[in-house]
Amino acid sequence: MRLLIAGVNYTPEETGIAPYTTGLAEHLVRRGHQVTMITGVPSYPQWRVDPEYRRVLRARELRGGVDVRRIRNYVPRRQSTMRRGLYEMSFLFGGMSLLGLPKPDAVLGVVPSLSGGLLARLAAKRLGCPYGLIFQDLTGPAASQSGVATGRAAVLIGDAEAWIARGATALGIIAEGFRPHLESLGVAPERIHRVRNWLHVQEPREDRFTVRRRLDLPMHAVICLHAGNMGYKQGLMNVVECARLAAEADLRLLFVLMGDGNQRQELVDVARRYRLRNLRFLPIQPAEQFSSVLAAADILLVNQKASVTNMSLPGKLTSYFASGRPVVAAVSPESETARELRDTGSGVLVAPDQPGLLLETIRKLEADPDRQELLGAAGSRYASNALRSAQALAELEALVHAAAGGRAAPLRQPT
Repeated sequence: MRLLIAGVNYTPEETGIAPYTTGLAEHLVRRGHQVTMITGVPSYPQWRVDPEYRRVLRARELRGGVDVRRIRNYVPRRQSTMRRGLYEMSFLFGGMSLLGLPKPDAVLGVVPSLSGGLLARLAAKRLGCPYGLIFQDLTGPAASQSGVATGRAAVLIGDAEAWIARGATALGIIAEGFRPHLESLGVAPERIHRVRNWLHVQEPREDRFTVRRRLDLPMHAVICLHAGNMGYKQGLMNVVECARLAAEADLRLLFVLMGDGNQRQELVDVARRYRLRNLRFLPIQPAEQFSSVLAAADILLVNQKASVTNMSLPGKLTSYFASGRPVVAAVSPESETARELRDTGSGVLVAPDQPGLLLETIRKLEADPDRQELLGAAGSRYASNALRSAQALAELEALVHAAAGGRAAPLRQPT
């Protein structure tokens, strides 16, 4: 088949959605398909354009057999409704300018960003072919739950999401909790397919001692590590406040925030104002070292705002599970993160936005080595059994074939 994929995130980005979109595109090439990828310039999670692409307006690359077409999209350093809108629209309009392509058998849009789905629907109409979608996040719920968009803007985002979802021949969801929302938009259940992300990080190459020495982390400390994006929905001020309380209650605990994002500098500024010696910030780690850093921690943290429920399933969880370390998640009990941890038995849930309760939970778990081992082992088993790339890519390839199989079935009426 000839396939066109639209999504703003792609390699050389190493975190978030990009590894999964890249892995799928390259897998399809290996399976004999012709794949063209329309994407933006690398900028995630720093929300800064990669130095190698700062002067690039358009580029064409051959990566892993994939014909990659890049456009220079607007990348906001700080998030707001207007800036996010410009980010989405710049990718959408730039992508539409690249549609002088041979007719594909199907178009596949990756959501988010919302513009990936919009581009897929518009491209499919222009090129006269069906299209499918992969929902890594739900953009309608995300608009209100993350706080980036409210009021009329949130309504418009929800309407756009419904429009692209109802027109797709097949939709892939990475979390079962996405299904009720899409069905409520009028999508027929038989067009919704459960797909999974997979473990894409390398096996640890360094032992705990080597990693801690290299990163100047004390050997004796109990390291509580958050890895990944530092954005609005993560609500990481909760972890900063937890560290402030721990500085008075338990000097053994060291909190580490590793990664980047549009809230990172604010978190750094607050930590400096509090003069927290038990809170460290680390940059994004190279892919070959990432899993070693996770394994060198004692407890892995997930933190989300209380308002975040069904909008997303953090990609970091696949790597967390494989590390064999216990997870403490300060998230809504209604969230997809909570559902995943309950299903896998790999972590402890704590109410969000309560730093004192988070600290109490961490201290209890730190004092119970047997429970730590039990939780870590459960995550490792789940990673080995359910997060294999071959299985996940086979599910995604089946989704692609379903998307190319014909026009969408008659729509259900929205509920």
